[in-house]
Amino acid sequence: MAPETPPWAPVRPAAASGTPAAPPPPERPPATPTLAFGPPPQASGQPTGQPPGESSGAVPVGAGAAAPDYSYGYPRSGPATAPGYGPPPGYGPPGYGPPPGHGAQPPAQPPGPANPAQAAAIGLLNLSGLGLGYVLLRNWIGAVLCWLATAALLVVALPADVDGVPVGVLVGYGVFLLAAAADGFRRGLRATLRIGAAFRRLALPLALVLLAVPAGGSLAYGAARDEAKEQALLARLTTADERVKSGQGLLFERAEPLYRLALATYQDLGTKHAGSRAGKLVPARLDAYYEQLSAPYAKKDYCKAVAPLTHLRGLSGAVDKDLLGTRPAKTDEPLAESLYECGTAALGVQAADPPAEKSLNALLDTFPESDHATRVEPAVRAAVKTRSTAVDGATPCEAVVELRTIRTTVGALPGADFDGAARETSTAIEKGDFACGTSQFRSKDFDDAVTTMTQFAKDHPSSPKAAHARSIAIAAEIADEEAEAGKALPPAKAPGGSRMVMVVSNDGPGSVELLYTGPTTGRITLNACATCTKYPNPIFEGSKKIKACTGPSSKYPKATLLLPAGNYHFLQKRAGTGTSSAGDTKTSKAKIEPGYSYTNCLYVTSGF
Repeated sequence: MAPETPPWAPVRPAAASGTPAAPPPPERPPATPTLAFGPPPQASGQPTGQPPGESSGAVPVGAGAAAPDYSYGYPRSGPATAPGYGPPPGYGPPGYGPPPGHGAQPPAQPPGPANPAQAAAIGLLNLSGLGLGYVLLRNWIGAVLCWLATAALLVVALPADVDGVPVGVLVGYGVFLLAAAADGFRRGLRATLRIGAAFRRLALPLALVLLAVPAGGSLAYGAARDEAKEQALLARLTTADERVKSGQGLLFERAEPLYRLALATYQDLGTKHAGSRAGKLVPARLDAYYEQLSAPYAKKDYCKAVAPLTHLRGLSGAVDKDLLGTRPAKTDEPLAESLYECGTAALGVQAADPPAEKSLNALLDTFPESDHATRVEPAVRAAVKTRSTAVDGATPCEAVVELRTIRTTVGALPGADFDGAARETSTAIEKGDFACGTSQFRSKDFDDAVTTMTQFAKDHPSSPKAAHARSIAIAAEIADEEAEAGKALPPAKAPGGSRMVMVVSNDGPGSVELLYTGPTTGRITLNACATCTKYPNPIFEGSKKIKACTGPSSKYPKATLLLPAGNYHFLQKRAGTGTSSAGDTKTSKAKIEPGYSYTNCLYVTSGF
């Protein structure tokens, strides 16, 4: 009789037997898949290809062969239960048996073999900065740290600016990524990952692809930073343009500081940042700069054009020569023409700013060989001739003022080329001074006529007109007190014929000057009479007649005049003394007839 087989023991089906086969054991639950880059490990003691849970042969009862235990869903190895001892596995009503946590527990799974490919994939996934290696390892703390570090970097880096990210931040982030990659490599070397086989094959290529994230981000940030730099350079260019534009309408002296700042920006952009968008615009900006500052020349405002053109020509020593090119040289002709036109237009203009000599000297010094420089001397002589002709016209005084201004200009010009112009100017001034004095006399401007003719006699003592100028000055002085004496200019020469004697005596305190004009003009001075006093006014003496010069003849200082016949006007000017004030004057008239001699007694009356 065959031995009795417990119903829970797995047996092979009976071969050609009429006894019913025992029920098959319950199916083993599938094992949890694990990541392994290689062939999966075989179950211990199970031949390759043998179905799980199936014995490689018949197991005799009581032979001690281990029977799988499926009571908790996991197979456990152990000695088979002896026949007839204890309930079989799974025996009894559902739920019966020891609860989880009690009794025997499955042992801790031992670490798998080292898998460098897996470790490298996890390390590379962490190196991307996304913390994906930690995600596969279910290390959420590490993943969160990676995310926080990357987010902090983005906060610091964005938006991209010219200065970029501080070096310390980049170094710190790089060190963190390397540390995360190393830690991921260490953790993933022997880790068992719960991912499918398809993903296991894609993990390493995916890690390599994801390395493009930081690299691409770096490139994108570099491009954004380059654009920020371009925008900053364009902003600087715009600021320089605004400074140039703000100088329009201002005097160059006031706008020059703005122009200098703009030029410094143009030079920096055009040399240090020549390849930038702003740098490539600098040549056009320089053309516009030259055009704006040359605008006064284009409008033929030559004096106003001199300063900006001089500035433009001098830029070759202050701005990069390669950047400027031929622009400074193109200002030579406009500047020379402006200096010539400004200087010649100022000839004879007393209030000219700048004076003629400043512009003309600048022309002769800067462009001595230019056509404009050779035209200066003829232009000066033409200006002198024009004014010399004008002194014979209606405004000789204005013409002589202009001639004096021209003489100052000629005296400041270099070289002997202007000696002829200087002589012509002096001759014209002499002619103009005399014409001015006579014009003032005829216009009854006697006070100015006195000044002009007196100065003429001093300035031109050897002139043939010096004596006549003195006569006109005397007549004008008399006419200033007695207008009738200024009806006509005194003659340039005294008339011929007989002359009558007039003896003039001083019967008064202080010296006295006697001026006379008529057919001849002159002045004499009589010394003071030491014993003479003022006579009482007849009004206060009952109209008692004054008897002057009745004492001894030798008492009174005397002077003798020889006068041609005619009507004369006299003016006595007494010097100040203790009893009289300077400037006491008195006019009188006299008619000198042929064949007579005359006496003229000069005295002073008192008002009280």
